[in-house]
Amino acid sequence: MVQRNTWQRERVREALSDAPGFVSAQSLHATLRDENTGIGLATVYRALAGLAAQGDADSLQSPEGEALYRACSTSGHHHHLICRSCGKTVEIEASDVEHWARRTAESHGFSEAEHIVDIFGLCSDCTAARASERVAD
Repeated sequence: MVQRNTWQRERVREALSDAPGFVSAQSLHATLRDENTGIGLATVYRALAGLAAQGDADSLQSPEGEALYRACSTSGHHHHLICRSCGKTVEIEASDVEHWARRTAESHGFSEAEHIVDIFGLCSDCTAARASERVAD
Protein backbone atom coordinates (compact mmCIF):
# COMPACT_ATOMS: atom_id res chain seq x y z
CA MET A 1 0.00 0.00 0.00
CA VAL A 2 1.48 3.32 -1.05
CA GLN A 3 0.58 6.23 1.17
CA ARG A 4 0.24 9.73 -0.13
CA ASN A 5 2.77 12.16 1.19
CA THR A 6 0.41 14.60 2.93
CA TRP A 7 1.32 17.46 5.25
CA GLN A 8 -0.14 15.44 8.13
CA ARG A 9 2.10 12.47 7.38
CA GLU A 10 5.12 14.76 7.12
CA ARG A 11 4.24 16.40 10.44
CA VAL A 12 3.96 12.96 12.09
CA ARG A 13 7.37 12.07 10.60
CA GLU A 14 8.87 15.29 11.99
CA ALA A 15 7.35 14.74 15.44
CA LEU A 16 8.66 11.17 15.47
CA SER A 17 12.14 12.40 14.53
CA ASP A 18 11.99 14.93 17.38
CA ALA A 19 10.96 12.29 19.95
CA PRO A 20 13.75 11.20 22.32
CA GLY A 21 13.21 7.47 21.84
CA PHE A 22 10.40 5.04 21.18
CA VAL A 23 6.96 6.62 21.62
CA SER A 24 3.41 5.39 21.42
CA ALA A 25 0.93 6.70 18.87
CA GLN A 26 -1.07 8.20 21.74
CA SER A 27 1.97 10.06 23.07
CA LEU A 28 2.85 11.39 19.64
CA HIS A 29 -0.77 12.42 19.08
CA ALA A 30 -0.75 14.30 22.41
CA THR A 31 2.33 16.24 21.28
CA LEU A 32 0.69 17.10 17.97
CA ARG A 33 -2.57 18.04 19.72
CA ASP A 34 -0.66 20.36 22.08
CA GLU A 35 0.75 22.06 18.97
CA ASN A 36 -2.80 22.56 17.64
CA THR A 37 -2.06 20.70 14.40
CA GLY A 38 -5.57 19.28 14.13
CA ILE A 39 -4.12 15.86 13.28
CA GLY A 40 -6.35 13.07 14.59
CA LEU A 41 -5.27 9.92 16.39
CA ALA A 42 -6.36 7.67 13.49
CA THR A 43 -4.15 9.70 11.13
CA VAL A 44 -1.21 9.30 13.50
CA TYR A 45 -1.75 5.52 13.62
CA ARG A 46 -1.96 5.30 9.80
CA ALA A 47 1.12 7.48 9.31
CA LEU A 48 3.18 5.47 11.81
CA ALA A 49 2.12 2.16 10.27
CA GLY A 50 3.10 3.46 6.84
CA LEU A 51 6.45 4.79 8.03
CA ALA A 52 7.20 1.45 9.69
CA ALA A 53 6.17 -0.51 6.59
CA GLN A 54 8.48 1.61 4.42
CA GLY A 55 11.40 1.20 6.83
CA ASP A 56 11.40 4.86 7.86
CA ALA A 57 10.42 3.99 11.42
CA ASP A 58 11.24 1.18 13.82
CA SER A 59 8.31 -0.47 15.55
CA LEU A 60 8.40 -2.70 18.59
CA GLN A 61 6.19 -3.93 21.33
CA SER A 62 6.88 -2.70 24.85
CA PRO A 63 7.04 -5.20 27.72
CA GLU A 64 3.47 -4.05 28.49
CA GLY A 65 2.33 -4.94 24.96
CA GLU A 66 1.98 -1.42 23.57
CA ALA A 67 3.20 -0.63 20.04
CA LEU A 68 6.03 1.90 20.11
CA TYR A 69 7.68 3.75 17.23
CA ARG A 70 10.96 5.53 16.60
CA ALA A 71 12.41 7.25 13.56
CA CYS A 72 14.98 4.95 11.94
CA SER A 73 18.55 6.14 12.02
CA THR A 74 19.91 2.97 10.40
CA SER A 75 18.70 1.32 7.24
CA GLY A 76 18.55 -2.43 7.03
CA HIS A 77 18.07 -5.08 9.67
CA HIS A 78 19.20 -4.14 13.18
CA HIS A 79 18.39 -4.67 16.84
CA HIS A 80 17.90 -2.36 19.83
CA LEU A 81 19.01 -1.89 23.41
CA ILE A 82 16.20 -0.01 25.16
CA CYS A 83 16.20 1.52 28.63
CA ARG A 84 13.08 0.46 30.55
CA SER A 85 13.22 3.64 32.59
CA CYS A 86 13.95 6.58 30.26
CA GLY A 87 13.45 4.98 26.83
CA LYS A 88 16.97 5.70 25.58
CA THR A 89 17.58 3.46 22.57
CA VAL A 90 20.78 2.27 20.93
CA GLU A 91 20.72 0.51 17.57
CA ILE A 92 23.07 -2.46 17.52
CA GLU A 93 24.27 -5.10 15.13
CA ALA A 94 24.29 -8.59 16.54
CA SER A 95 26.01 -11.03 14.21
CA ASP A 96 25.97 -13.75 16.89
CA VAL A 97 22.16 -13.46 17.04
CA GLU A 98 21.94 -13.59 13.24
CA HIS A 99 23.99 -16.81 13.12
CA TRP A 100 22.08 -18.36 16.02
CA ALA A 101 18.69 -17.57 14.43
CA ARG A 102 19.73 -19.03 11.07
CA ARG A 103 21.21 -22.20 12.65
CA THR A 104 18.20 -22.70 14.92
CA ALA A 105 15.74 -22.32 12.05
CA GLU A 106 17.72 -24.67 9.80
CA SER A 107 18.06 -27.30 12.53
CA HIS A 108 14.25 -27.42 12.72
CA GLY A 109 13.76 -27.53 8.96
CA PHE A 110 12.84 -23.86 8.53
CA SER A 111 14.11 -21.57 5.80
CA GLU A 112 13.79 -17.83 5.17
CA ALA A 113 13.58 -17.24 8.93
CA GLU A 114 13.11 -13.72 10.21
CA HIS A 115 13.49 -12.47 13.76
CA ILE A 116 13.19 -9.43 15.98
CA VAL A 117 15.51 -8.91 18.93
CA ASP A 118 15.04 -6.02 21.32
CA ILE A 119 16.90 -6.03 24.63
CA PHE A 120 15.33 -4.11 27.51
CA GLY A 121 17.43 -3.04 30.46
CA LEU A 122 18.62 0.08 32.29
CA CYS A 123 21.01 2.54 30.64
CA SER A 124 24.06 3.70 32.58
CA ASP A 125 22.42 7.01 33.59
CA CYS A 126 19.32 5.30 35.00
CA THR A 127 21.46 2.65 36.72
CA ALA A 128 23.49 5.41 38.39
CA ALA A 129 20.32 7.29 39.38
CA ARG A 130 18.85 4.17 40.99
CA ALA A 131 22.12 3.50 42.82
CA SER A 132 22.11 7.04 44.26
CA GLU A 133 18.45 6.66 45.29
CA ARG A 134 19.37 3.49 47.22
CA VAL A 135 22.28 5.23 48.93
CA ALA A 136 20.01 8.15 49.88
CA ASP A 137 17.46 5.78 51.45
